[in-house]
Amino acid sequence: MTGLPRVLLFALLLVGADIAAAAAPPVAAVKPGHAAIASAHRLATEAGLEVLDKGGNAFDAAIAVAATLAVVEPQSSGIGGGFFMLIHRAADGREAMIDAREVAPAAVDAKAYADADGRPNRDAATNGPTSAGIPGEPAGLAWVAAHYGKLPLKASLAPAIRIATNGFKPDARFLGRLQERREVIARYPASAALLLAADRQVPKPGWVFRQPDLARTLERLAAQGADGFYRGETARALVDSVRAAGGNWTLDDLAGYRVVEREPIRFDYRGWRIVTAPPPSSGGVALAEIFNILRGYDLAAMAPAQRYHAIIEAMRRAFRDHNEYLGDPDFVKMPLDMLLSPHYADGLRASILPDKATPSAMLPAALAHEPGTDTTHFSIVDRDGNMVACTSTVNLPFGSAFVAGGTGVILNDEMDDFALVPDAPNAFGLRGNQANAPAPGKRMLSSMSPTFVFGKDRIGVLGTPGGSTIITQVFEGILAFMDGKPAATITAQPRYHHQYLPDLVYVEPHAFDDATTKALQDMGYTFKQRDGWGFMNVVTWDLGTGKLDAASDPRGVSGLGKVK
Repeated sequence: MTGLPRVLLFALLLVGADIAAAAAPPVAAVKPGHAAIASAHRLATEAGLEVLDKGGNAFDAAIAVAATLAVVEPQSSGIGGGFFMLIHRAADGREAMIDAREVAPAAVDAKAYADADGRPNRDAATNGPTSAGIPGEPAGLAWVAAHYGKLPLKASLAPAIRIATNGFKPDARFLGRLQERREVIARYPASAALLLAADRQVPKPGWVFRQPDLARTLERLAAQGADGFYRGETARALVDSVRAAGGNWTLDDLAGYRVVEREPIRFDYRGWRIVTAPPPSSGGVALAEIFNILRGYDLAAMAPAQRYHAIIEAMRRAFRDHNEYLGDPDFVKMPLDMLLSPHYADGLRASILPDKATPSAMLPAALAHEPGTDTTHFSIVDRDGNMVACTSTVNLPFGSAFVAGGTGVILNDEMDDFALVPDAPNAFGLRGNQANAPAPGKRMLSSMSPTFVFGKDRIGVLGTPGGSTIITQVFEGILAFMDGKPAATITAQPRYHHQYLPDLVYVEPHAFDDATTKALQDMGYTFKQRDGWGFMNVVTWDLGTGKLDAASDPRGVSGLGKVK
């Protein structure tokens, strides 16, 4: 691909020229002949292109993008966290979800996350080493290289290692998130030394952020594969640092971490095939349930208020079940046949009144959570038609805010995604049940929903961060894609969200016009405006022309519209 024209729109990358029109089945027999990458940071997108130029495929590029995001966007993801990566291999049509989600350490004890009076200890659950699960991202990157990539792991990690060594200038979003977490970061010497100025304040704009310890950690991963992180020097440094600060990790916890390949959730909706994330993601099941309910309506023929009424009620019912039933499939038996059944959806649809909102209190009780806004997502299609949709996270901004000394690794705070204290909220208001209770080696439930959409003439690769709003944002992105909208419109459209409890419709400004808002309020809906939404990244593929289109969310940092 070296020498082909390149267009970069923030985290958007298109390379090459179109190919002649060709008929294509839902899994395309044609190849686009060029590539597209949409990620949350320009440097990450460029890293993916660099690896494609070296002869890598979409899976090698995914390693490069994920590792570079770990360097340049540590407020949202990193090798101290985990990911769900949905892959489609063009050569044989293989689809799988690479589950590199974090797991609970063997010594996990829910009592450690409660005060003496039984109330949740928010600090232990969200800050410092007690809040950190065993990371999955390093193992996931090594797994993808070994099973799907064309290049050695060392080649795919090279851009991230170079940027960590040489440094980069963090953007306004990075510095803003750093300010939010400054007081917690300042508690831990290694964290403060890495992320704050000498006076323990947030560095000024123009600061060059260099991470030599992280570069050396990535070099060990590149040279030794997963063993370079989960055994040996890095593992010892991680465990020593965590335990010295009050955590309970062991070397066996790290050595015992395993990546899991899972069969995706697949379902059809009006001629489209949707492939998305299975548990321990809650997203795919919820998406299937929403679409199954909506297949009983002709949305295109409905007036706007009636259309949104049907959609919001479908969201409400899907989130009720999401909260009640879902967890780590290796630990929890879930009624997936029921939840994914169109017949079950028929019954849910029958409970929707034609002109009135259903108060959530009238549905059978289930416990729910507030939306969050962090995490990151990227989408890739390469010149051969291999596809990746990957969502990765460290949970809250900068995760636990704890840097393991000598490693440069900022640890996640994903333990808070478990139902640590029964019927008590987590950082996003989550009130969980036994299905998502912590246990040694268990993966915590997630809303991350990387998704492929296959149609007769078009394919979409999409996903977003955003806590529980991930599911509804991806749903709305799928609807827009099915309506024929281009990638830039899909990422920019105003968003709305309902999740059963609290019984509110969260909206972005201009999500509905005034007449629709009034009609929905008259039906009994209560609206709450919120500003924080995820940064969606979308790649679309026109199978007739071979043209790829890609866009990153304009809600992200500055740089949209730059041409390179």
